[in-house]
Amino acid sequence: MDRAELADFLRRCRERLRPGDVGLPPGLRRRTPGLKRDEVAVLAGMSTDYYTRLEQQRGPHPSVAVLSGLARALRLTDDEREHMFLLAGQAPPRQHTATRRQQVSPGLLYLLSRLDDVPAFVIDDAGEILVQTRLSRIVSGDVNQLPPGERNYFRRWFLLPESRRVTPEEDWQLHSRTHVSDLRATAARRQGDPDIAALVGELRAGSAEFDQLWREHTVAVRRADKKRLLHPEVGLLDLLCEHVMSMSTEQTLVVLHPRPGSDCQEKLDLLRVIGQQDLSPAQG
Repeated sequence: MDRAELADFLRRCRERLRPGDVGLPPGLRRRTPGLKRDEVAVLAGMSTDYYTRLEQQRGPHPSVAVLSGLARALRLTDDEREHMFLLAGQAPPRQHTATRRQQVSPGLLYLLSRLDDVPAFVIDDAGEILVQTRLSRIVSGDVNQLPPGERNYFRRWFLLPESRRVTPEEDWQLHSRTHVSDLRATAARRQGDPDIAALVGELRAGSAEFDQLWREHTVAVRRADKKRLLHPEVGLLDLLCEHVMSMSTEQTLVVLHPRPGSDCQEKLDLLRVIGQQDLSPAQG
C-alpha cells in the first residue's frame, strides 16, 4: 500500500468534483475546491474519520468494499479505479457483463477483416466464438448455424463428443488439458463471475474428464498453439495458432496458419475455391 500516493490521488479526485456532479446542492460558502471530506464519506458509505485518515496517510488498509465505494463516490473512470486499487495494495476486481464480452473490439475486427486467406476467429475468455473469417467457416463450420448454447468452445469439446471428430484422436488429451488450463486462468481473473461459475459447474457435472483435469489445478493462458484438423474434402490440415489478446484479455483473435513445410497452404487455397461446405461442427 502506497499511503502517500493514495492520499494524494484521493484528495485530487475529491477536489475536481463539484456538488452538482454528485447530486448535492452547491451550498453558500466553500473554502476549498471540490467536495468536502464528509460529503465523499457519505457518498462512499463510510465515516468521515475513516476517509480523513486515508487522505492524511494514516488510514488502515482499505478493503475491496471500501475502495469500490470510493470509486463510485469519486466518479472514477475504469483506469482511475484500477489505479486506486493498486495504490491501496489490492488487486482490481474486473467487471464483466455478457453484453460487453459479445462486443468485439474495433481493433480485433479490423485485424480480422485483413485475414481473408487464413482461418481466423475471435473468441472471448469464456469460450464463446464471436465472429469468424470466411475461411474459418469453410474449414470448421459456421458457429452462427449452431444453437446459442452450442457456440461455446469448452462446452462443445467436453459435452458434445461428436464435435471431436474433426480432430485426430491422438491429439484429444493434449487439447483437453490445454482447454482446462486456459479456463482455470479465466476463472481466476473473473473470480466471482456467475457465468464462469455456472460454466465450470456444468462441465464438472457433465464430463468426468473435465472434472478430473479441473482437480489437477493446472493453469496456463493460451498464447500459441498447434492444431490438426480433419477436413472431408482435403484431408489433414496441419496448422499453427497465434493468439492475439485484446488489452483487457477478455477477447482473443485466433489466427490459424499453415505449418512451414507442410502442404496445408495448398489445401487452404483449394478450400477457398471450393467454397463453403456443409461441414462438421465448429472447432475454430
